Amino acid sequence: MSNREKYQTAFTETFMLDAKDLTNLRYQEAQAWDSVGHMALMAALEEAFGIEMDIDDIIEFSSYEAGQEILAKYNVSIEKAA
Repeated sequence: MSNREKYQTAFTETFMLDAKDLTNLRYQEAQAWDSVGHMALMAALEEAFGIEMDIDDIIEFSSYEAGQEILAKYNVSIEKAA
């Protein structure tokens, strides 16, 4: 599974969304992306990529797009969509 697939899966399974709904997704725009959902997403991403994010990065993880930049700090690159 590619990093993009792992990234999308964390979002789609945590928030019960379709992949097509992720592109411009921002914190609290999806009903399930509240504070509890946010922590569930962070746990799913940490597990998927075998990382442990700093609290500052967890707080700054405010959108689907921003998350890709934050994961790059942990040497996780998300491939561009085809």
